[in-house]
Amino acid sequence: MLNLAEALWRWCQQGRDFAVATVVSVTGSAPAQPGSGMAVDGRGEVIGTVSTACVEASVHELCRQALADGRPLRARFGSDTPDPFAVVPLCGGSLDVLVTPVPAGAADRPVYEEALRRAAAGEAVTLIRPVDGMPDGTPAPGVLLVRGDGGRVGELPHAAGTFADAVADRPRLIVFGSGSPAPALVRMAALLGYRTTVCDARPVFTTPERFPEADEVVVDWPHRYLERTPTDHRTVLCVLTHDAKFEVPLLEAATRLPVAYVGVMGSRSTHASRLAQLREAGVPEERLAALRAPVGLDLGGRTPEETALSVLAEVVAERYGGTGLPLTGLRGPVHAETAGRVTAGVGHLAGATS
Repeated sequence: MLNLAEALWRWCQQGRDFAVATVVSVTGSAPAQPGSGMAVDGRGEVIGTVSTACVEASVHELCRQALADGRPLRARFGSDTPDPFAVVPLCGGSLDVLVTPVPAGAADRPVYEEALRRAAAGEAVTLIRPVDGMPDGTPAPGVLLVRGDGGRVGELPHAAGTFADAVADRPRLIVFGSGSPAPALVRMAALLGYRTTVCDARPVFTTPERFPEADEVVVDWPHRYLERTPTDHRTVLCVLTHDAKFEVPLLEAATRLPVAYVGVMGSRSTHASRLAQLREAGVPEERLAALRAPVGLDLGGRTPEETALSVLAEVVAERYGGTGLPLTGLRGPVHAETAGRVTAGVGHLAGATS
């Protein structure tokens, strides 16, 4: 549900009735991960996805049914279901889907609205819903919102298994250098859900007009900005300055931080010179080894947009442990992240109340 927060918050503001289908567990290979969601409003309009077309038509009807009945329901799609006429995902995996109606005027609608509003604003939010608890095994009503500050809103039934749908605040991607391909990199990073910052000491190139999709545009020396701005283990740093007077002090600071990724643009000879200067500055070899330079995967592209794609492809591969190789030549499940995962995200939080 929370992966659709921006669109669902707009629906809430428009007063729409809607139901949300959320993948709560996956077994084997499947295109959807736990937490993936699809929503259907009272007119049948659809946003989001829970799987491929072989399942989504059935999930659409379940959303319409839940909205009409006003009751949550749970359905399983997979080859291990006892119904010989059941819809089976073509990928061979199985998935459980929780369908929750959220009509306007419902008693728990304000809880959902607060969760969606906060998630759409980029705040950390956890939304907990029952996946069982009724005598017939269907989901019990109730919902609990846990805000990023630990505050709780809503109520859950006792002795019900629950699914926790959580989103963290957006990870940061900081681009140092406002030349090519920085604008394309910012645009694409925003699509991937990053909170983006552009920093450069040259004010003529570093303007909000040049970077309309950036969350922040900063005119300052890169190392000074990095030393004062918050970072964490999810932060991505992309260095595009092409100038040693900026790069060396910046990378000295960057290699001291426990960030997710530090990529530096430039040729191999440029990077060799850069490394020599960093060694002279006393940066240890183990920190230098963490630098990704030349930055990006070898996609063969040349344009700024293709270069940005190369950089972000490496960022995604680093984040999820991908190989960066063509799937055609690999063996094993395509969706290795979900392979073998059973009831992911489902736990028990009996008695949790507001």
